[in-house]
Amino acid sequence: MSPASPVLHYGLTILEGLKAVRNKNNEALLFRPQDNAKRLSVSAERVCLPSVPEELFMEGLRELIHIDREWIPTAEGASLYIRPFVFATDACIGLRRPEEFMFMIITGPVGKYYSEPLSVKIETAYTRAAKGGVGYSKTGGNYAASLYPAEQANKDGYDQLLWTDGVHHRYIEESGTMNVMFVIDDTLVTPELTDSILAGISRKSVLTLARDWGMKTEERPVEVEEVIETLKNGKMTEAFGVGTAVNIAPIAAISYKDSKRLLPAISTWKTAPKMAAALEGIKRGTTEDKFNWIVKM
Repeated sequence: MSPASPVLHYGLTILEGLKAVRNKNNEALLFRPQDNAKRLSVSAERVCLPSVPEELFMEGLRELIHIDREWIPTAEGASLYIRPFVFATDACIGLRRPEEFMFMIITGPVGKYYSEPLSVKIETAYTRAAKGGVGYSKTGGNYAASLYPAEQANKDGYDQLLWTDGVHHRYIEESGTMNVMFVIDDTLVTPELTDSILAGISRKSVLTLARDWGMKTEERPVEVEEVIETLKNGKMTEAFGVGTAVNIAPIAAISYKDSKRLLPAISTWKTAPKMAAALEGIKRGTTEDKFNWIVKM
């Protein structure tokens, strides 16, 4: 690859993330991979990269899983992480729509992302994504921009950040590299999708399951003040991140400015544990896949 390639200078790269697990019949199971293909195309359009046809995306997954099948771990909670990505390869240092690019998929065995419930900080100084920007797409620059604030939060004893909007830092958007959900007054509440929030596949799946169970859900703006107030008055009973890497990540404490608020003991939670078990069961083929989310390879 040329050292003048736009991916090295302008960050012209997009990515996806999904996992493969084995069922009792030694089949490889993938969770909603077609959704990853569709989202990759959304990201491609935003940064002027060509879209990868879904057929090619799926064929690439099948061929690589066939080769790497024995790398799929069998340990509890473990899986084979799969990273499809596209990047510009033109031998040109000029900033323009790339004419040459490469689509690749790599894999690697992984265990659980978090071993303990999270302590998070509401971030009001740094911005993950701005209105009109690329926050809704999975582009390399999104993640690079979040590293320094996350590192500073880690130094202060936090596991992750709760990102807020880039205009007023008034509304909750995401948590680290996850979508975030709250249980408030027995309602599952999550920030509505905007152009600065990623349309998570796990997020969509959690909302589908909750509605199927008859649970009330709301996708709407979630103000920082609402989060703090409902923590104070006890109306918020659960908070958790959702994403491919983490599945369901319980949040035990939320800090804002100089105040730290604890969620109720996780042993009292109802929604997040049930959701984690349901998703894990579907992904591993041990419970019914009534929505036809699983693809066997």
